[in-house]
Amino acid sequence: MRVCLVWKLSAAAGLLVHMTAAAGETVAPDIGGRLEMFVDRFLIERLDNTVLHLHEPRDEGEVLRYDAPWEGNFCAYNTVIYDGTRYRLYYRGKRQHSADGVSEVTCYAESSDGRVWLKPKLGLHEASGTRDNNIILAVAGITHNFSPFLDTRPGVPPGERFKALGGVQNVGGGLYALVSADGIRWKKLQEKPVMTRGAFDSQNVAFWSATEQRYVACFRTFTKGITDANVWKPAGLRSISRADSTDLITWSDPVPTMFDPPQDVHLYISQTHPYFRAPHVWVATAARFMQGRRALTEEEATALKVPKGYSQDVSDSVLLTSRDGRTYQQTFREALIRPSLRLSEWVSRTGYPALNVVPTGPAEMSLYVNQDYTLPTAHLRRYSMRLDGFASVRAPYEGGEMTTIPLRFKGNQLVLNFATSAAGAIRVEIQDSAGKALPGFAAADCVELLGNRLAMPVRWKQGGDLSALASKPIRLRFVMKDADLYALQFILQGAGSNTPIH
Repeated sequence: MRVCLVWKLSAAAGLLVHMTAAAGETVAPDIGGRLEMFVDRFLIERLDNTVLHLHEPRDEGEVLRYDAPWEGNFCAYNTVIYDGTRYRLYYRGKRQHSADGVSEVTCYAESSDGRVWLKPKLGLHEASGTRDNNIILAVAGITHNFSPFLDTRPGVPPGERFKALGGVQNVGGGLYALVSADGIRWKKLQEKPVMTRGAFDSQNVAFWSATEQRYVACFRTFTKGITDANVWKPAGLRSISRADSTDLITWSDPVPTMFDPPQDVHLYISQTHPYFRAPHVWVATAARFMQGRRALTEEEATALKVPKGYSQDVSDSVLLTSRDGRTYQQTFREALIRPSLRLSEWVSRTGYPALNVVPTGPAEMSLYVNQDYTLPTAHLRRYSMRLDGFASVRAPYEGGEMTTIPLRFKGNQLVLNFATSAAGAIRVEIQDSAGKALPGFAAADCVELLGNRLAMPVRWKQGGDLSALASKPIRLRFVMKDADLYALQFILQGAGSNTPIH
């Protein structure tokens, strides 16, 4: 027997929570005018000869080499921020393996397009006998895993436009909060740590959650890692916990996140962030760490000059998503980015993604990955994807269908992000909540969608105006052939940013 999963809004927190509909009950979430990607099964009730397909990012090559004297083989924990005018890159500079906080700095680079990066000479800190460098922080502990974010909270003071967390337990006693007006010059929000329950020895990410109206931090813990006695005791798998705050100073107790299906491998860093076009969906390009799983022979490791102990494990990245901030959907267990033919990508702790997926063109978004960790060739690499193109509902040449759960919307037009082959097509049918086609909106009435578009309006023989259906429970049935459906959105035609992109 097939169980139909549906969703409702939690009145207390304004979050999407998961529930099973009772027999005969119609639960129709209101998706308003939000962009909805097919990165999970949130909207899907039935797939008939169609599948959810994970797309592979395109390797665009090396964009930044960690080659300065204050950088080096152990550079890590990258963050990329796009502020609307420029791209900013933050990363740990570290040449030799050493205890946390020793000989580490935080480095900075900029780009106008996300492709070509420059290291400015900032003159803020001395290193290797010069201030002509790109160092923005040199504070032991904080520089081990400094992770900034652009604060999108309404009314944030200009002097605190950028915020960050950084620190480790064994150097400084925990995580510190920092603020900055320009993203380059930083100061502590207070002189003592704001979080102390955790090891914090990897990248700890934070952001403003518009859904929850509070700051959220996602950081690495271990399953069963925090005891009732407030004692840190690593055990089990490397995993993810969360805490929240209204002021970045006072945080809730850490709560382990859940996984669906359950977690079964180490996740070293989560890189959780609200997707820039649909902030109600959290995207995590997490680093999957396969401890003790070796791909290199001794001869290959020696030829690459892999430091002792760094040829014993392998890593890649996976895509996780969350709609409630407490459960990660592991819709795809396959790798988002596999290590390539380059043997240097099969070294322990390499292939860790930078925080944030960012737009790098009208039809493109990019993510960045730390490659060749521990090696003289250590660098940052860019990978590109279609806008909203993490995954899609895919139909073969023989054709297939996808039907949504009952839903409500706001607006007067439906637009799709899709691609077909020359022989392929998509037709859309609008049904009532019971699954019966509405007059004039049957699949046979739909004007065939053919091509490759980011936001193509759907039309039927009578037109595309859906005003009469707004706020009513409906279902969508997609009849597809040799096609990918990436996302959908109901818009108010001509309403500013919701206007379709052609």
